[in-house]
Amino acid sequence: MPRHHHDHHHPDNHQAEHHHHDGPDNHEDVPHGRAGHNHMLSRAAAQWQTPHRASEEHPRASEPDLDKVEAAFVESFFASSDQASFLRLARIPFHATLSDDSQLQLLRVEIDALTDVGSLTPHLGGESFRYDVLPATLISQRRRLRFVYFDGHGLRALSFTDARNLGDP
Repeated sequence: MPRHHHDHHHPDNHQAEHHHHDGPDNHEDVPHGRAGHNHMLSRAAAQWQTPHRASEEHPRASEPDLDKVEAAFVESFFASSDQASFLRLARIPFHATLSDDSQLQLLRVEIDALTDVGSLTPHLGGESFRYDVLPATLISQRRRLRFVYFDGHGLRALSFTDARNLGDP
């Protein structure tokens, strides 16, 4: 392929002279910000730490605003004068039979407070990493809710949605 030269617009509205390279002139393959324009040289980065994503903590459910119902549960459960009645109001079953006829019995409700104060960034090649303390504006806090059931052999931790779905036919 012939070498070519052209001007190129960047998002900050300045023009930069494009470097010479071999290959097709298709810049939609690799967005700016990745390692150069030559997508043949780019590799997937090693991921050491999975960022928190709200969608992973709260799977989509058929009930609208179930994430808000879960948040209200977390805020009020321990303050309730009768946690057993609170569980009944939230439609969390104490006993359930699974499709394989195994039985689940609710043992405890766990609510953890999590605060992310640092991050890991892998160096190129993934052999080492850099640790950074997060600035106050990036520190994130969340609660994790789990319902711990005994299944006859061991413990099973279920999410709010999964525990509520145990009672559905």
